Amino acid sequence: MNGFVQRVLGFLVLGLLVQCSAAQTLTLQFERANELYRGGAFVQAVEAYEAILRESVASPELYFNLGNTYYRLGRIAPTILAYERARRLAPGDPEIRHNLDLANLKTLDRIEALPELFFLQWLRSLSSFLPLQTMIYIFVVCWVLFFGSLALFYFLSNDTVLRFARLVTLSTGLLLLPLGALATMQYFEFQSRDDAIIISPIATVKTSPDTQSVDAFVVHEGLKVTMGDALGEWVKITLADGKVGWVRSQECEKI
Repeated sequence: MNGFVQRVLGFLVLGLLVQCSAAQTLTLQFERANELYRGGAFVQAVEAYEAILRESVASPELYFNLGNTYYRLGRIAPTILAYERARRLAPGDPEIRHNLDLANLKTLDRIEALPELFFLQWLRSLSSFLPLQTMIYIFVVCWVLFFGSLALFYFLSNDTVLRFARLVTLSTGLLLLPLGALATMQYFEFQSRDDAIIISPIATVKTSPDTQSVDAFVVHEGLKVTMGDALGEWVKITLADGKVGWVRSQECEKI
């Protein structure tokens, strides 16, 4: 038995060492890519960042630096795509939002979004500052505090403690409804996210998935759209103003 335990511990230690070594290697690769960027070797820096993405879990810092590098190369579509992916991982980061706004100024299309209900606008603006996981953590903490403070009414009779429990119950109870709504909105948006960026310099949108169909309108690189049904090499897209059409799937890339 002792020999078996020793072998198991040996495998665990070996696995931990391998993970630490891999993490250190990726850190060195990231620093090397940053050095290439600072040295003005933007093409090589892009290759280095993309290589890290193929080997590891994505991070907002990695996508942010990749977007900065594409921006220096004047490639607007991959710049916006990288910034959007960074913002998805860190929705409350002001620097990511600022750089994304600057990149969007270089796009040709100016689409007026359809008006949205005030309540939905308010919820969306609040949810943009916190990622879904953080929102769920806060909701769970409030839920535990709410029912924990309710339980105090049945087990304690101290007036000071009961006043404190009443305050906690009232404050957490008021927070649970908006937090639940925000978490639910973020969850369903995360589950149904089909946003994409037009990566072709010019994409002619068709009324149906057919080269012989009528041209509906034209969009340009960097425009954010919502992907819908796919049919063969075609995919349906919806613009922020509600316009719908079909483009070839290689003309857009999902965020």
